[in-house]
Amino acid sequence: MDDGRPIFLQIAEQIENSIIDGGLPEDAQVPSTNELAAFHRINPATAAKGVNQLVDDGILYKKRGIGMFVSPGAQAKLRQRRRDQFAEQYLRPLLTEAAKLGIRTSELKAMIERHEETR
Repeated sequence: MDDGRPIFLQIAEQIENSIIDGGLPEDAQVPSTNELAAFHRINPATAAKGVNQLVDDGILYKKRGIGMFVSPGAQAKLRQRRRDQFAEQYLRPLLTEAAKLGIRTSELKAMIERHEETR
């Protein structure tokens, strides 16, 4: 678990991925910071920082004395945020490069459809 980004961000993303793919549905309890720390062999404070970031973002909520749970609407919120990031990270550069090369939108669409068939 080290791709160059801070570990607490990787922990948060791992939980987000579980929410997006349905592994952690709304109102499901997420692993405790101690469980995350033991599993990843990291400091519990680091795990807590990742979990608390998700609380701050409204993805998780706390039940005092019980633990952290997935907020209602978290999956939809995360999917929309990831779609927006996808557009910025991939689509904008793709469209910029296509324009430089004189590739029309219809050609780009055909290219995508061709590659989709080969997956």
